[in-house]
Amino acid sequence: MLIFQLFLYFVSFFVIWYGAGLVVSVVDHLARRLNLSSFAVSFFVLGILTSLPETTVGISAIIDKKPEIFVGNLLGASLVLFIFVIPLLAVLGGGIRLAHQLDNKKLFFSLLVTAAPVFLVVDRQVSLYEGLFLIFIYGYLFYSIEKRKGLLERVKDQLLNHKGSVGFEILKLLFGIAIIFLSSKFIVDQTIYFSSVFKISSFLLSLLFLSVGTNLPELSLAVRAVFLGKKEVAFGDYVGSAAANTLIFGGLTMINGGEVLLANGFLKIFLFTFFGLALFFYFSRSKNEISRYEGIILLLFYLLFFLTEILTA
Repeated sequence: MLIFQLFLYFVSFFVIWYGAGLVVSVVDHLARRLNLSSFAVSFFVLGILTSLPETTVGISAIIDKKPEIFVGNLLGASLVLFIFVIPLLAVLGGGIRLAHQLDNKKLFFSLLVTAAPVFLVVDRQVSLYEGLFLIFIYGYLFYSIEKRKGLLERVKDQLLNHKGSVGFEILKLLFGIAIIFLSSKFIVDQTIYFSSVFKISSFLLSLLFLSVGTNLPELSLAVRAVFLGKKEVAFGDYVGSAAANTLIFGGLTMINGGEVLLANGFLKIFLFTFFGLALFFYFSRSKNEISRYEGIILLLFYLLFFLTEILTA
């Protein structure tokens, strides 16, 4: 029975992967049809939509009164992107170029927004005001990038010109979101169950395992790029997805309707996030690329993080 439940648990992640893939393909198709900026769409639209699994897992966790699950999942998810998914692509592909339109200041600020939640949970609690602050800094990031790209105006103008041809695409989008939400509810319920069976805190289970599962859309993009022989990735999606986790973190904190109190200490997570993102920024800032050697270093750093959390749990 336990083995079968584990099997269903892992299968549900692939159902989420399918749903997220459907959502992303619809948005990508619409963006090309509407002739929108590929970077702006990648950073904001795809960034948010590839974070749908994290969003729906978070909502399900709040419904089940287990907010520590969304905290662990979102903290782990951002770290997974920068020191696991992108480095893995660099190792498998013999190095990658990071195609983006961010100068060093914008990239640094994006990574700072990504790291903001871990700064706020060091004291083991997140208040409504801190949730509001996270929403605000993501909004400022959106404003600082969107004002140059004019994404909102272009979306409005293009939708008015194509409003009769997007109805079916919207239905597919809603279908994909429904798949993701239903799978996420099952995943949260099973995470709570397995945390009691294996005597592991639901926070730690979310931080180390759930965070990898909900990043399957981003991971699949990376693996697909390797098989297609592409050594250049749409970096906007990865940075946008990680930054969107901060927006989601703030939103879920507000939806929870009160302070999120956590039992675990967060100094280790703070240090690993700080040094992990700093290492990534150092490797990527000069030549906009991550070499295979640098990818290996980042993967080893993630392995150290994983083992440290397991051994000191």
